[in-house]
Amino acid sequence: MEYTWYQFIWLFWIYSFGGWCLEVVNAAVKRKKFVNVGYLNSPFCVIYGFSAVAFAVFLPEIQNSLFFLFLGGVIIAGFIEYTSGKLLERIFGRKWWDYSDHRFHIGGYVCLETAMLWGVCAVIMVRFSNPLLLRLIARIPGLIGKICLWGIGIVIGLDAIGSSAAVFQMHHRLRKLALQVSYDMQRLSGSLGNVLTRRIQRRMINAYPNLSLEQILKQQKEALERERKENEVSLVFAKGCSVYKLISLFFIGAFLGDIIETIFCYVTAGVLMSRSSVVYGPFSIVWGLGCVLLTAFLYPYRQKSDSCIFIAGTVLGGAYEYICSVVTELLFGTVFWDYSKIPFNLGGRINLLYCFFWGIVSVIWLKLCYPFLSRFIEQIPKKTGVIVCKVLVVFMVFDIGMSGLALARYSERQAGNGAVQSRLERYLDQHFPDEKMKEIYPNAKFV
Repeated sequence: MEYTWYQFIWLFWIYSFGGWCLEVVNAAVKRKKFVNVGYLNSPFCVIYGFSAVAFAVFLPEIQNSLFFLFLGGVIIAGFIEYTSGKLLERIFGRKWWDYSDHRFHIGGYVCLETAMLWGVCAVIMVRFSNPLLLRLIARIPGLIGKICLWGIGIVIGLDAIGSSAAVFQMHHRLRKLALQVSYDMQRLSGSLGNVLTRRIQRRMINAYPNLSLEQILKQQKEALERERKENEVSLVFAKGCSVYKLISLFFIGAFLGDIIETIFCYVTAGVLMSRSSVVYGPFSIVWGLGCVLLTAFLYPYRQKSDSCIFIAGTVLGGAYEYICSVVTELLFGTVFWDYSKIPFNLGGRINLLYCFFWGIVSVIWLKLCYPFLSRFIEQIPKKTGVIVCKVLVVFMVFDIGMSGLALARYSERQAGNGAVQSRLERYLDQHFPDEKMKEIYPNAKFV
C-alpha cells in the first residue's frame, strides 16, 4: 500500500470538497443559480471521496500505463456511481440522478460521458494531484492534522444524521401524499414543522429534481404496479433476480468454479491441486461472487446480443479479478495467482486470455446456464429454499472467517512470527498447520 490511513482520510475529504465545488459550478452553469448539491448540507460530495480513495488503492501500480489507468478509473468510478444510485433508489424508492436521456447509459445510473470524465480524473489524480496533495498534507503537524480530521468527521456525522432524518421524513410525507391519505398527512405535516428540517428538504428537492412531488407520484404508480406483479408470484421461491436467487447462484457458482479450475489445472498442467478459497469445502469465492456480479449487472441486458455480453463480461470480469487480487494482497499479504509469465498481463493480476474467458463465461452463463439454473431454483419449495439459504449463508460466513484467521496465522508463521501467544493461535496451529495450508492454497505467495 502506497498510502497510510491518515493520508487516505485526508484525500477523501479533500476530493469530497473538490467534487462538491465542481458539482455546484456545473449546476450553476446549467440552472443559472446557486444550488447546494449533494446529500449533505455541508460542502462535501462523498461519492468523489470514495472514488478518489478507490483510485489511490487500486491504480498506483498501473500509473505508468495511461490507457489502463484511464480504463481503471472508468470502471471503478462507474461501479461506485452505479451501486450508489442503486442503493439510494432501494432505500428511498426513487432515483437521485438519471442519465436515461444520454446515449450509452446503464439503467440511467451511469453513462459513457460521465464515465469518460471519471477516467480523465483518475489519470489526473494518480499522476499529478495526489503526489502534490501528499506533500501538502505532510506539512501539516501531525496532532493538528488528526484534530482537524476528527472535527470534520464529527461535523459530517451529525450532518449525515440530520440529512437522513429529513430525507426519510420527506419520503414518508410524499408517499402519504401520493396515496392521498389526508389524515396521516395532517399529522405528519405537524411533525415537519421544524424549520431546519423543512429547509433541508427544500434543498434536497432543489438539488435533485427527481425527489419532487411529480416524480414521486410517477414513481409511486410504477412501484405499486411492480408490487402488484410481485404479489402475483410471491409464492415462488427466488423469483427474478432476487436476493435468494443471488445467494443460490453464489453457492452454485463457487462450487462449479472450484471444480472447473481443478479440472483445468489437471488437463493443462497434469497436476491435481486444490483451487478452493476457503478451508472447509470446495468453494471458490472469486467464482461465486463473479456469478453474483455478472448476474446482478447483466441481468437487465440478458436479451442483448452475444457480442455485447461478451464485451461487458470481458471488462467486468477483468476488473473484478484485478480488484480481488489487490484486496487479498492488502488483507492477507498473499498473492493467490500470478499471471506474470502469461503474455498481455497487467501486473500479473489479470491477463488478456483470462479476460476473454470471463467474456465467454458471461455469454454461456446468461444465455445457457442462468435460464436453466433459474428455473431449477424457482422450483424449490419457498419455505425450504429460505431455510437452506439462511443456513448456507451462516456456514459461509463462518467458513470465510475461519479461512481469514487461518491465512493470517499462516502468514505470521511464514514471516517468522509463529510464537504462540493465545488459545486461538494454538488452535489455528493445530488444525491448520503449514502442510495443510499448502495443500489448500498451493499457489499462495507471501509479499
